[in-house]
Amino acid sequence: MDAILQMLHLIGLGLVLLIPLTNPLTSVALFLSLSGDMSREERNSQAMMSSFYVFLILIISFFCGEVVMKLFGISIPGLRIAGGLIVAYLGFRMLFPPPSAHKILEHKEGEGAKVIKPATQNIAFVPIAMPSTAGPGTIAMVISAASTWHQVLDYSEWVVYGSVIATSLILALILWISLRSSGMIMQRVGRSGIEAISRVMGFLLVCMGIQFIINGVFELIKTYPGA
Repeated sequence: MDAILQMLHLIGLGLVLLIPLTNPLTSVALFLSLSGDMSREERNSQAMMSSFYVFLILIISFFCGEVVMKLFGISIPGLRIAGGLIVAYLGFRMLFPPPSAHKILEHKEGEGAKVIKPATQNIAFVPIAMPSTAGPGTIAMVISAASTWHQVLDYSEWVVYGSVIATSLILALILWISLRSSGMIMQRVGRSGIEAISRVMGFLLVCMGIQFIINGVFELIKTYPGA
């Protein structure tokens, strides 16, 4: 009974800390702006894969994140700056989309014309799962928790590990439900509304990316004050 209460306490604490960082509403707006040309089945598939990727990112960050970062010599400031560059690049792409992004190609064969739909862009991992949902801040917090929980908690390992898996699963489920609801929003907003959301989200992503870079630079200065 005590173990169950401890797990519930850790799961609640994890959700309180991570939901503001993952911010599913931001992911929904980004998903809406990027999936305008997709069919319902394609959007549902991307939503499922995004949720699965978020679950994997959280689990890997907790159990292997610190080892991977040490192995490749990656620091938290470096992670933030890299994430900021990715977010800013995606924001610029949404603000100034390529002219051919929404065109339908026509290929003539004999007397008839065959309409070819452009291949669906895979947005599940980048940018929906990372860095929109499980971004540098989320990954940094998970890695920090993984390296310090022995010092602050007097819980058994299986309680902590079970709580981490359950919390990651709940967060992935919340994201999946949020992204699945985007279909109803898309029907109400329409094509022009989606394009407007895309421009606004592009601008916000540029601002977020620049802020990630600024935070990373400040952390880098604090980490290496004599550099």
